[in-house]
Amino acid sequence: MSAARTGDILTYVALVALGVFFAVPFAWLISLALRTPAEVYLGAARFIPSEPTLGNFATILSDPAFLIYLWNGLKLSALGGGLAVALAIPAAYACSRIDFRGRGAVMVSLLAVQMISPLVILVPLYRWMNALDLLNRDISVITIYGALGMPLAVWLLKVAFDAIPREIEEAAEIDGASRLDILTRITLPLARPGIASAFILAMVMNWSQFLIPFVLLERDADWPISVAIFNFAGSVSASTTQLLAAACLVAVLPAVTIFVLLQRMIVSALIAGAVKG
Repeated sequence: MSAARTGDILTYVALVALGVFFAVPFAWLISLALRTPAEVYLGAARFIPSEPTLGNFATILSDPAFLIYLWNGLKLSALGGGLAVALAIPAAYACSRIDFRGRGAVMVSLLAVQMISPLVILVPLYRWMNALDLLNRDISVITIYGALGMPLAVWLLKVAFDAIPREIEEAAEIDGASRLDILTRITLPLARPGIASAFILAMVMNWSQFLIPFVLLERDADWPISVAIFNFAGSVSASTTQLLAAACLVAVLPAVTIFVLLQRMIVSALIAGAVKG
């Protein structure tokens, strides 16, 4: 057996092991969500419930408070993702079309900023929002979501803009179009898959955020689903474990659904620049 063949086999084995590592906890979560309170209370070790039920999902979805938490999470995530894309478009377009000194350093700096955990800046953010009287307001969370999602959006949109031939813009410029007209009427429509991908990824990142809304939103009516589940988990008992599992699955469902339905568009947008090169 050749070394290349052996390397491929080891790679696939490692990928399968990694997939199992992440899939088993998720499968156990599904098992818990389908159990009755009696099975959870008795600590049944079997993986497949003896009497599977969807009643846990019906219970949480019939709770108006849970639906409000879902709506809060969707609202904050979507608006934060939209803000990130809106801020990233001019920056990405400038880095793609203008050959200025330090362009590479700017892109690397954005990537470095993306690596900073929100935990590092949490205390300054809280003090800043408190000084601006923006605590317990959606605008505070949305603004921070937009700032945190902008670096990744700039990278994705630069790839999308790089994939658009400059000759198209040059032809429009010869016809008398301004730079703003070229951007809004030509470049942005052609970059729609990349823009949509950047928005979706930013929105999914925002959906999973916990620390920012947990610190800045104190009223439970304003909480997104991530914070609500955390507070529910703090008071969970054996009789409500199955409800917590069902709530976690419902909370994960939007992000998983988006990736499954739009994965082809996201991947094509991510590799567009590489294909062009």
